[in-house]
Amino acid sequence: MVIHKNFADFVLFLYVHMAHADGEYHISEEKAILEKMQKLFPNENNPEKILKNTLETYHQFDKKNLTALLHDTFFHFHHVKFAQKYKVYTDMFDIVHADGKLHEAEERALKELKRIIDMGAEAAHEPHKE
Repeated sequence: MVIHKNFADFVLFLYVHMAHADGEYHISEEKAILEKMQKLFPNENNPEKILKNTLETYHQFDKKNLTALLHDTFFHFHHVKFAQKYKVYTDMFDIVHADGKLHEAEERALKELKRIIDMGAEAAHEPHKE
């Protein structure tokens, strides 16, 4: 399951997911996301609008499909280097800490994401079978 056309949109969706992982969406997390968006969308004049649209997509998305979405989308963007994917992980670490607390749900979400990123790195190094 892939719902994002480009990696930046997917990353923003991940940021939003991390900000909601503890069941709350703090203004400090939103500020951290908007700051990170400057690098994701350097030519965007209205990052708040993009964030609003992503929030709507996230809220409408059936969360029981979230693991499949994360897994499939990371594999879909196989051309994105591991270092860039790992940077996404470190950015999300910053986002979940923006409110000054790390909840157990946020920690679980970070671990799951790291596991998926690591799986993608392993798959990229496996020889292809013909």
